[in-house]
Amino acid sequence: MRMIHPILSALALGMAAPLVAQTAPAAAPAAAPAPAPAAFTLPALPYAPDALEPAIDAQTMTIHHGKHHQAYVDNLNKAVAADAALKGMNLEQLVARAGTLPAAVRNSAGGHWNHGFFWKTMAPPAQAGIASPALAKAITAQFGSMDQFKAAFKAAGTARFGSGWVWLIVKPDGKLAITSTANQDNPLMDVAEDKGMPILGNDMWEHAYYLKYQNRRADYLDGWWLVVNWGEVSRRFAAASKR
Repeated sequence: MRMIHPILSALALGMAAPLVAQTAPAAAPAAAPAPAPAAFTLPALPYAPDALEPAIDAQTMTIHHGKHHQAYVDNLNKAVAADAALKGMNLEQLVARAGTLPAAVRNSAGGHWNHGFFWKTMAPPAQAGIASPALAKAITAQFGSMDQFKAAFKAAGTARFGSGWVWLIVKPDGKLAITSTANQDNPLMDVAEDKGMPILGNDMWEHAYYLKYQNRRADYLDGWWLVVNWGEVSRRFAAASKR
C-alpha cells in the first residue's frame, strides 16, 4: 500500500476545509434626525410679480418678496429657535407683545406680519374693485370723501420720516383712523402710539418703490391706489367692525 507523505496529507485536508467566513461589514451609521420644520415660512405672492404694473414693477416685487420678506422670515426663525421662551408662539402673539421682545424678534416678527398683510392689500388693476358700501360710508363719515381720505393717507405716508408704514385702522371705538409706524412696527403692537385693527397699509421703506420712483415717495403713493385690493380691505373692515 502506497503511503501518503504526512505533509501532503495535511495540505490536502486543509484544502478541503471550509473557507474562513468573511467579517460582516460594519453597520452604516444612523442617519441624522431631520431638522425640525421652520416655525414660520414665506407665503407665496397671490399674483405674478409683474401683475401690479405699472404701479409696481416686476423687479421690485421679486426683490421685495423673495429677498426682503424672506430675510424677515429667516431671521425670525433663528431668533425664536434661540429663545426657549418663544417656541410655540404664533406670529400674532409675538406681534402683540413686541415691546417685551428683543429688537431682533420685534423687527423680524413685525416685518413678517406687515409684508404678509401687504401682499394681500394689493391686486392686479383689473381686480382692484371698489370699496364696499359700508366701508365707503365709513370713510366718507370720517374723512369727508374718498378723495379726502386718499389725500390724508398720502400726507401721512410722505410725512413718515425714514422707513416705516402708513395704515388705515379700525380703532377700538369702531372709528376709522390713519396712522403711521416706524420701521416694522404696526398698530397691533403693544408699543403702537395709535392702536387698532389694520385694514389697509402701505410700505414706506425705500425698497418698496425706489427702483421705479427713486425718491418720489408721493408719486408712489399716488400710483399705488391703482392696485389697492378694495375687496380685501372691505372684508377686513367688516371683520374688524364685528369685534
